[in-house]
Amino acid sequence: MVAMAACGIAFGCLMGCGLAIIQAAHWLESCSQIAVTGSDQALSEARSVLQAMQSTSHGFCSDTDIANFRNQVFRSEYIKDAGRMQGSMIECSAALGRPARAMGPFKAQFKQQDGTLAYRSLALLENASANREALRLGSAYVVFGIELPLGPQPIPMQMALAMKGGDQASTDPAATPSADGDVPPGTSEGMGRMGDSLYVTRCSQDGFNCLTASASIPQTLYSESGMIVSVSVAGGLFGILIAMGFSVSFSRSREFSRQLRRAVQKDELKVLYQPIVNIETRRIVGAEALARWTDKGGNEVDPEVFVKTAEDLGFVGSITKKVLHQVLRDFGPTLRNRPGFRVSVNLSAADLVDPQFLPMLADSLRQAYVQPSSLVLEITERSAANSDQAMETIRNLRRMGHSIHIDDFGSGYSNLDKLLYLFADTIKIDKAFTKVIGTESVAVAILPQIINMAKSLNLEVVVEGVESTMQADYFSPGKQKIYAQGWLYGRPMAAQMLITELAGHPLLEPEDYAEFAAKPGALSVVSSAA
Repeated sequence: MVAMAACGIAFGCLMGCGLAIIQAAHWLESCSQIAVTGSDQALSEARSVLQAMQSTSHGFCSDTDIANFRNQVFRSEYIKDAGRMQGSMIECSAALGRPARAMGPFKAQFKQQDGTLAYRSLALLENASANREALRLGSAYVVFGIELPLGPQPIPMQMALAMKGGDQASTDPAATPSADGDVPPGTSEGMGRMGDSLYVTRCSQDGFNCLTASASIPQTLYSESGMIVSVSVAGGLFGILIAMGFSVSFSRSREFSRQLRRAVQKDELKVLYQPIVNIETRRIVGAEALARWTDKGGNEVDPEVFVKTAEDLGFVGSITKKVLHQVLRDFGPTLRNRPGFRVSVNLSAADLVDPQFLPMLADSLRQAYVQPSSLVLEITERSAANSDQAMETIRNLRRMGHSIHIDDFGSGYSNLDKLLYLFADTIKIDKAFTKVIGTESVAVAILPQIINMAKSLNLEVVVEGVESTMQADYFSPGKQKIYAQGWLYGRPMAAQMLITELAGHPLLEPEDYAEFAAKPGALSVVSSAA
């Protein structure tokens, strides 16, 4: 839990930092766009003022002319000074009046198509440090304000201006990277990272300015530390929740495993039996033994779940042994008195590779005085396909006299040539195929192919999951004998109930079980005394 919490905090911190940087980039984009929009508005206003100054009839730098400059500046939102130039020298302005001597010289950075000259640095006061960008048309000029038109800044950021203009573009020589990580102004649009700073550059479409908004990443993370801490704490809590979930799941799984082990040790698993019938005569020819388990809470656990758990934990062989012994206790007399009746027991892949399985099976049959031919062993397609040891076990089971059935045929893939040609006596068609009978599913078309394949290989067929007369009628009658099991013929029941039902039936006729019986020549483990 501590480890998951630490991982959650670390992940939350990284995610918080990432969100802070993404948010900072969004703010830089927004602020730079606002600044560009304001710059365009300032430029539009400047052009209007220049046009008005050019159209006046006042004398050059006369008192009336200077008063007009001051009036224009007073009414302007963006312009801080206006005046007249002659050549490269300032002769008069709203802020300077008529200086004792002309100020300059000043050099324009580039000339626009309408004749407007753009200056990067022009006098606002006699102090050169106050020089600002300016526009000139004819003899009239205007100087832009000191402040960039920005709204409130959500994070510490810097703004820098640069003039665009092709080969004549220039940047402010003072705007160079500083110790604080400022980014120099650019003359083309873009965004990215330079050193420890993020930057976004946006340029005016109609004007001559490019604005670069930048922010120091360390300062950004510091200013967003509250959000980062919150996300980190949330990540830690999420990690704790995940750890708790794993812990609860592990505890439940461990408790489930303990319960299952105890149930096997105390012989608490039940064995029920589902009849297998000749589908044509409806006579019972056998039954499949099915393990069932109800946990301490009274819940019936799916056999696939507890068998899989037992396989994973390595004690599925104990369940097989319990089922086998229970079958012999329940049906020992029946199997001795009804030679045509057989009981099927399911084997797992672990059973087939267990060196103790065959001796245990032979000893159990000997003690119960039951012939191997009376006990059918069912395997799945996957349980033996890729194991030479499993296939050798199956060969030995055949030599002992057991019949081998392939359970749930068609539900998975295996090396069928080995299973069908070497070991199998019978295939059990999976109930998934039976369910689609009467529907338009493409699986229905596979059924005749499976049955024909079994016939060509001299294999018997048991159909699983037969629940309706329509399904039964699909398989009968035909030239090939087919057997079935399902709710139509009986649900899984206790041994005594099935024995009672068998008591009301006469002994099976040879035609009922001839093909279903074990192959001739099976070895017997029953002593002559039996």
